[in-house]
Amino acid sequence: MTDLEFLNHAEQLLCAVELACDRINDESDADIDNQRTGGMITMTFANRSQIIINLQKPLHEVWLAARSGGYHFRFDGQQWSDTKGQGEFFQRLTQDATTQSGMTLSF
Repeated sequence: MTDLEFLNHAEQLLCAVELACDRINDESDADIDNQRTGGMITMTFANRSQIIINLQKPLHEVWLAARSGGYHFRFDGQQWSDTKGQGEFFQRLTQDATTQSGMTLSF
């Protein structure tokens, strides 16, 4: 994958996360404060816990940091998969956001 291809796929991922946060805020009482700075999104929940998603451009990876740990994802042509075989990005984000918010959320 070229740098440009990575950036295009990564931008789509970050936009999807932002749109999902907006949808969740509109449809529930979750109140996720999401702020984007360049290639990083910081999601802050009502209990002040955070999930941070950021691009690792040289590695062509997206990293997700949550209370449960840190995860690295690579685009496999169809989805962003964990580099250690532990699932797909949105699956992991949904699980961690649900745990940290105390509400059932879906990304």
